[in-house]
Formats: sequence, C-alpha cells, structure tokens
Amino acid sequence: MTRFIRTVQLAMKSLLLHKLRSGLTMLGIVFGVFSVIAMLAIGEGASSQAQQQVLALGATNIIVVSKKPPDETTSSSSSGRTDVLRYGLTRDDHRILSRTLPSVTGQVAIRETTLDVRHLERNMNARVVGCTPGYMAMNHLTVARGRFLTDEDVSRMSNVAVIASGVARALFPVDDPIGKPLQISARAYIVVGVMQERGSSAAIGGSLSGQNYNEDVYIPLDTFQSRINTGGVIMRRTSGSFSAESVIFNQITFQVASPDDVIPTADVVRETLERTHGGKQDYSVVVPLELLKQADQLRNIFNIVLGSIAGISLLVGGIGIMNIMLATVTERTREIGIRRALGARRADIIQQFISETVVLSGTGGLIGMALGLCTPIVFMGVKFIVRNYVIESTANMSDVGKMFLDMTPSIAVWSLPVAFGFSVLTGLVFGVYPAQAAAKLDPIEALRHT
Repeated sequence: MTRFIRTVQLAMKSLLLHKLRSGLTMLGIVFGVFSVIAMLAIGEGASSQAQQQVLALGATNIIVVSKKPPDETTSSSSSGRTDVLRYGLTRDDHRILSRTLPSVTGQVAIRETTLDVRHLERNMNARVVGCTPGYMAMNHLTVARGRFLTDEDVSRMSNVAVIASGVARALFPVDDPIGKPLQISARAYIVVGVMQERGSSAAIGGSLSGQNYNEDVYIPLDTFQSRINTGGVIMRRTSGSFSAESVIFNQITFQVASPDDVIPTADVVRETLERTHGGKQDYSVVVPLELLKQADQLRNIFNIVLGSIAGISLLVGGIGIMNIMLATVTERTREIGIRRALGARRADIIQQFISETVVLSGTGGLIGMALGLCTPIVFMGVKFIVRNYVIESTANMSDVGKMFLDMTPSIAVWSLPVAFGFSVLTGLVFGVYPAQAAAKLDPIEALRHT
C-alpha cells in the first residue's frame, strides 16, 4: 500500500509540473464522461415522460377510436341532396363488444365535438364531451369544486355541465361557476362541477390525438346525442357546398381486470370489429400496454445509441492522452535513463507512466461526473430562457418542442460508475503503449539524451 501511495504521489507531482498541458489533456475525458451521463439522463427523461403519457391512458385499458377513412368524402349531389358519410363506432358495436368481452370490468363511450361555449358576454371554443360518470376515473380526472356527472343525469338527459379549469378561468374569471348557466348550441346548461388542472395527453401516431383536458366541457352522453348530435349527423358548409358526416361514438374505452387480459381482449376486439365493419378501416384500436412495451424497448435502443455516441468522446480523449504521454516519454528520456541506472526495473517504469495516465483520466472522470450531475439544473435553466426570452407561446410549437419544454432529465444512477469506470479504463488502455515505449529505452542511450 505504501508503494502504491508513493507511486500515485509521484504521478501527481509529474503532472503538476505541466498544469496547463495536463488540464487540456484531461478535457477530453471530462467532456466524454459528462456527455455520457448527460445524454443518458436526457434519454431517461424523454423515455420516462413517454411512459408516463402512455400510463395516463391506462395500462389495463383498450381504446377503440372512430377514424374517417382517408379515401372517402361527401359532397352535394346535383339535386341539392347531401349524401351522408357514415363511419366509425356504432351502437351495435358498443352493444356487441359489451356483451362478448367477459374480462371487461368497465367501459365508457363518448361523443365529442368542438363548439362555441358562452356565458353572458364571454365565449370560447371548447371541446364538448358527451360521456358517462365512468369517464372521470378512466381518464384520471379530479373534481375541484362541485361534482361530476351522475347516472341520474344520464338517465334523465339533464341539462347539466361540468367544466374544466381552463373553461372556468375564461368564462368565470371572478364568479363561482357552480350553479351558473352555460350556453352550448343555443341551449342553456347549469354548471354543477369544476375539474382540477390536468396535464395534456400524448398523441399516439395517427390513431389517437393529443388532448388538452383543461378546455373541456362534459355533459351527459344521452343529452349530447339528443340535443347536439341528433342522429349522429354533423353538417358542414365549405366553399358553397355542404358535407355531412354521421358518427355515433368517437371513442369507446374498455377496462379489463388484469394486465394479463389486455392483449387477448384486444385481439377479440379487433376480430369482432373486422367482422362487423366488413374490413372497412374506419376505426383504430389503441392498446396502451403494447405502447408501453414498445416505449421500453425504444428506451433501451435510445440509451445504447446515445451511450455509443458519447463514448466516442472518451475514445478521442484517450487518443489525446496517448499522444501527450508519448511526447512526455521523449521529454523525460534522460530521467528514465537515470532511474534505470539507479536500479529501477522496466516494470517500475511501466508502473510510473500508467499511474500517471490513470490519475489523469480518473481526475477527469470525477470532474465529468460532477458536471454530469448538474445536467438537470442546466436543463432547467435552458428551458427557463427558452420559455421567457425565446418563444412567446407554446401554442404553435411542434410536438417535439413541447416535449422538450415538458421534459426533465433523469440521472441514471448506473451511468455514474459506468462512465467513471470507462474513463479510468480509457487511461489504462491508452497509457500502456507509452509506458512500454518508456520501459524499452536503452539506459545508456537514455543517459546520453539531452
């Protein structure tokens, strides 16, 4: 142990004789270790965010969504009659699936559209959702004031509404919304509840769009179907022509008892809809559990790719160390000759130079770890600058930009010892050749070196 401590002391003394050169050589290792930890932290943060968004959809849920076939349109005929394009989930689909899925413990069907919502002189465009009481629990919503919809509201087709926090702020900035009237499509509804703020859900490819739950208005499903969406038909007028679409349900969410039942039940849902829709692709089946497994696989691939890219920095740093140590051997040729003349063995010379490279890379690794641990703080600072000085609003930002602003890097604990270990190993590997070159010097020739 005494010999080891003495060797390390000599290595540090030799490196401190050329502080600037040693510091610059160390930078390659510092930034290599920092980049490994930082990139893995960003990868973990992005992956964790994606998994949380998928989990928000429910790990035991199966979501069936109506989807307009891309090759079908509606238009007015020459007689002025408008053909109605019918697609998506029907009441028959709902009835058949509810009866043929024994593993289902709960189901919620919704119909939604964007409408002008008004209170006195204030108005806004909001997503009006016709739903049942189970919608709140299935979408992890929480009531802030008042209550949510009840079975009695649905059965009586009551004119009641529950509004989200964003709607409450826009239409009732001062007053308490509970008990106040709300106008939707020329009909008045009484506000019976206000929901708490909730984070937006993620968009899932082309199957499920992202949803801002803070601009919703919830009314009983039967009330929606009878007073807003009669017969499921929506009429639109564009450029002097009419179009009409008929959709009964935008989405039906089934909840099963166990995650083990999710995949088999989803297969039954797909087979049933394939048969009832005759192969018409006017629906999509989203299974969050499958997406969660895919997200976990992507995280592993993402970490491997990012780790490999960052590892290149360590490789470059190692090459820099070897280059400097070879130059050092040339500068210290006479010193090596004196040590050999005084009885030092080749193994002692190798040990001396390897210890210097290990101390150099190890110190760089420790500094890189310290910088890597600051990644979340630096990332928060960057987001603060972007939010307050770069962009005015996130409304027009891309999904990638919003994901960046919502993400928080998460330090992977295992990356700290791994990155430090690789930094020391890099110094060891790239220090072997210079050490061997120093040990092979002829003592007599080394003493003659000036």
